[in-house]
Amino acid sequence: MRITRSPRSVRQRAALGTALAATLLLSGCGADVESDAEASDKVTVKRCGEPVEYTTPKRAVAYEGGSADKLFSLGLTKHVYGYVMPPANPPVSESPWASEYAKVKMLSDDLLNKELVVEAKSDFVVAGWNSGFKDERGITPKILDKLGIQSFMHTESCFNYPKYPEKVTPFEALYTDLERLGKIFKVEDKADKVVGGLKKRVEAVKAKAPKGNRVPVFLYDSGTDQPFTAGNQVPPDDIIKTAGGKNIFDGLDQRWTQVNWEAVTKAEPEVIIIFDYGDQPAKKKIDFLKKSPHTKELPAVKKNNFFILDYNEGISGPRNIDGLEKFGKYLRELKS
Repeated sequence: MRITRSPRSVRQRAALGTALAATLLLSGCGADVESDAEASDKVTVKRCGEPVEYTTPKRAVAYEGGSADKLFSLGLTKHVYGYVMPPANPPVSESPWASEYAKVKMLSDDLLNKELVVEAKSDFVVAGWNSGFKDERGITPKILDKLGIQSFMHTESCFNYPKYPEKVTPFEALYTDLERLGKIFKVEDKADKVVGGLKKRVEAVKAKAPKGNRVPVFLYDSGTDQPFTAGNQVPPDDIIKTAGGKNIFDGLDQRWTQVNWEAVTKAEPEVIIIFDYGDQPAKKKIDFLKKSPHTKELPAVKKNNFFILDYNEGISGPRNIDGLEKFGKYLRELKS
């Protein structure tokens, strides 16, 4: 029996054929569509002075409290695989983001190294130059680039980064890092809000700073034969200046640097900031300063004008502003 197809059936077959052709065409372009999606996930952000193309990280590793705090303050815990916390750092339980630290892995209590990062299958490492990243330890941004692992450096540490140095004031470096991380992780609005809040707190301390002659301040990090202190390229310099004091070594275009006791004695500091960290406790440093012939006659020592600055308030991170507020209050209440 011969079957005669109706015009409607013919139209249905034609429509089906057109739909199938369209489907095949789209399938053939599938790779291009995926590439476009991948391309939209990329953003170019500076790593120190070097423009670098990033994709959104999913397994970040943070070295020290400053790095982890920056990520946690931006609400990026789900992107953090773990952290490396050497002995100098105070316990993470003391952090404002202690609950966030508890959600990720502690990978090591030693220094950052390439093997650890590779074993963690990390796709993003946050650290400073010459602290976490260092040629001598075999882990640098260039080495990680060759392994396909993205990296980000604290702008504050870019002062002497080879080929791509970047120099801004320490607080501006903190803001810059948060803004850049915001772009990399596509949380720009959150970064703007966090930076705005930090800036307001800074301005509030600055507005209350004591008027008149600035109190000379010496930051004591460590060292007996020669002291280790803060130049003008690290957060304590901005903390001292914003609070109304004067870093006696603010003329040194350096980060953490070694000086001599003669220079300290000549400056006659009225206040000494003790940089407090795990393997160099504050009490031990104060005891040394009170007994050393180089320092026992200093005005700050004779008046017992010691201020304790926590390690994570002195390295680049959101807690710099906590340290600023505390030191600002200390200077305002200081008796002449």
